[in-house]
Amino acid sequence: MLRINMALLFILHTCPAITLQSYPASKKVTANQLIIYYLVYQTFLAYICCSIKNTYFMASTKSYAAQNATAALAPWTIDRRDPKPHDVQIEILYCGVCHSDLHTARNEWGGTMYPCVPGHEIVGRVTAVGDHVKKYKVGDIAGVGCLVDSCRECDNCKNDLEQFCSNGMVGTYNGQEKDGSGYTFGGYSKSITVHEDFVLHIADNLPLEAVAPLLCAGITTYSPLRHWKIGKGHKVGVLGLGGLGHMGVKLAVAMGAEVTMLSHSASKETDAKRLGAHQFVLTSDAAQIKKVTGYFDFILDTVSADHDYNFYLGLLKTNGVMVCVGAPPSPAQVPAFNLIFGRKSIAGSLIGGIAETQEMLDYCAKNNIVSDVEVIAIKDINEAYERMLKGDVRYRFVIDMATL
Repeated sequence: MLRINMALLFILHTCPAITLQSYPASKKVTANQLIIYYLVYQTFLAYICCSIKNTYFMASTKSYAAQNATAALAPWTIDRRDPKPHDVQIEILYCGVCHSDLHTARNEWGGTMYPCVPGHEIVGRVTAVGDHVKKYKVGDIAGVGCLVDSCRECDNCKNDLEQFCSNGMVGTYNGQEKDGSGYTFGGYSKSITVHEDFVLHIADNLPLEAVAPLLCAGITTYSPLRHWKIGKGHKVGVLGLGGLGHMGVKLAVAMGAEVTMLSHSASKETDAKRLGAHQFVLTSDAAQIKKVTGYFDFILDTVSADHDYNFYLGLLKTNGVMVCVGAPPSPAQVPAFNLIFGRKSIAGSLIGGIAETQEMLDYCAKNNIVSDVEVIAIKDINEAYERMLKGDVRYRFVIDMATL
């Protein structure tokens, strides 16, 4: 497109001279004809210039992608647009590895578009900005989380709940672009270009590799704790000690709650208390469970494997709430009486909107909260997926994108 426009521009610039030189000397060119010719020429010239102005370059970028549901992730070249007027271009320094990456790459939730480049826990350095960008400048450290666009017009978007956009938010990967230009590629790549409204400020007082998982694991646990106004005086149970659970413990403790780790694995006790948990309950120990029956105001359920919700509803006190942020594969069966007696609630929560995600990042920077991470090279991503399935990570893999 750009090459065609440049060629036309050259032709239009040279056309008047060529035409007039070749015009038969025996024929006279009237002043009106010259004026008409000149106006037509200027009109075409303006059209081509506008076309060039609105043509955005695409740059090839290294990435790792899955070509189908059973293929290992491998090197792949993708195209990233150059910044539009409100875009920010970011060199990716670190990208966290979320369990959602694995689910999507392997099409376990359905709807994956291939090739698939996962990754939505992105921290990097701004390398270019569009002409109208006000919030960022070249050299800033910035982040991109789980979404890169929304309709901006529905009630949810207007209330800073872009993650619940009524017309569909655009995921950082495997999401359909609003302008119909294709689908999105994520952070397992060297760079990304995003509208400034969906870019986040990252403080420089924390290790960037440990900040990256905050953009999913951090906001996924922060958002329900904030929504239900968890703080001093609340008794909070965190179910599951993994990428989400370890952030739930850190954040709930920082907010002033009394925090108990609920786990089926006794080996997690030492780590739970290192992370700040005040108590540890082994869920397979009937005596320990008896002590916390009807005890909790709030349970944050981070488990993605099938488990019995009713068992944990029994640990809530009257008016207690259990919020699910994990997504087990099988539907849950919860008899109404388990909710009616005690006016208990079971709810779900996704991530947060952009404003709340920035609030979370600022809160973590102020309170020195980061994720516990294991930094890996991009070539080890497939091994990391297998280890993640076995729970062999403490507590989040993060890719050093300098290895790509």
